[in-house]
Amino acid sequence: MGLVVQKYGGSSVADAASIKRVAQRIVETKKAGNQVVVVVSAMGDTTDELIDLANQVSPLPAPRELDMLLTAGERISMALVAMAVGQLGFEARSFTGSQAGVITDSVHGKARIIDVTPGRIKSAIDEGAIAIVAGFQGVSQNSKDITTLGRGGSDTTAVALAAALEADVCEIYTDVDGVFSADPRIVPSARKLAAISYEEMLEMAASGAKVLHLRCVEYARRFDLPIHVRSSFSNNQGTWVIKERPVGDDMEQAIIAGVAHDRSEAKITVVGVPDRPGVAAAIFQTIADAQINIDMIVQNVSAAATGLTDISFTLPKAEGKDATNALQRVQKEIGFQSLLFDDTIGKVSLVGAGMRSHPGVSATFFAALAEANVNIEMITTSEIRLSVVVREKDLDNAVRSIHTAFGLDDSNNEAVVYGGTGR
Repeated sequence: MGLVVQKYGGSSVADAASIKRVAQRIVETKKAGNQVVVVVSAMGDTTDELIDLANQVSPLPAPRELDMLLTAGERISMALVAMAVGQLGFEARSFTGSQAGVITDSVHGKARIIDVTPGRIKSAIDEGAIAIVAGFQGVSQNSKDITTLGRGGSDTTAVALAAALEADVCEIYTDVDGVFSADPRIVPSARKLAAISYEEMLEMAASGAKVLHLRCVEYARRFDLPIHVRSSFSNNQGTWVIKERPVGDDMEQAIIAGVAHDRSEAKITVVGVPDRPGVAAAIFQTIADAQINIDMIVQNVSAAATGLTDISFTLPKAEGKDATNALQRVQKEIGFQSLLFDDTIGKVSLVGAGMRSHPGVSATFFAALAEANVNIEMITTSEIRLSVVVREKDLDNAVRSIHTAFGLDDSNNEAVVYGGTGR
């Protein structure tokens, strides 16, 4: 008997018919002789609708109360899925994140998991029941308040629970058949990967691929937990996220795992920065104090006549206002001239473990962008990733051009997107 943790996203439990289909899949897994724990997201667009409702009531809802409101979405899903499983003749017990033992820090809206103590979940599955857990939520270790985990929270809940329960596998069900070499909404000829390493998946997720969230993959790598990404709308074999791609995998000979893109970033340019030691540190300490993560950084060469330079960096669009406000408060102290904010950019990234040992990757990458007449604004690299910032209007064209240039197109099959969100 194996222990399987399954996670179903919002598109998989969007309505009553979808919930019944999910319940059938859960029961089939149980009938196969497995112990089953299920993590569910809120139905469809419920979370967005609750956020809109909160904003109608209050332009600045208290973070504690907003978390209390948003966790209702997953509680609705968990209860309905448990009812549907019960209708099929199997016992199911639903649990909130706090009941499941998901313990977090006290940061509302983007809490991080500190520990998982799944005593009630273990008792339920030992007694033969199927445990249905609300994703995206936990309870603060210090304040005992309900918290939410932020973007990708249900994925992270599932992997954290699977690690704590020492599960054999964590199955992440979404609205595509697995991890593809590019977003199939942009590249219909994208190739489904049979397997991808944690390292490559981390880079893909960090670069904007939405099929798995970065925090979820980090957790899986830490505990060496296999993730199987597959669709709840089909029975097709999905993509295994594991320590290393097996020799002989259909993508093993290719140096590239895939092309990822991100529309969620903006660019801030700090204009006229005094070019002296400590100034860059002051700028980025200000951003860090505002609890804002940054991605790419570029500093221009100082102008000899003025001794001034420009520093540009990218960050989430949603945090652009907070970042500019924080920098404006220290403008006189740092001595820069002005700030420019640009939210019409996009990032495209090439990811592949084979890039370490294959020359010519950069040349092919930039030639593909030139062929597509796409201008590059910023460049950054890691050992297995090459990323550039381009105009948002050029992003789709850039993705398709790079994907084709590296021979990633699958001429035999067209990728199917069953839902609409990719999560």
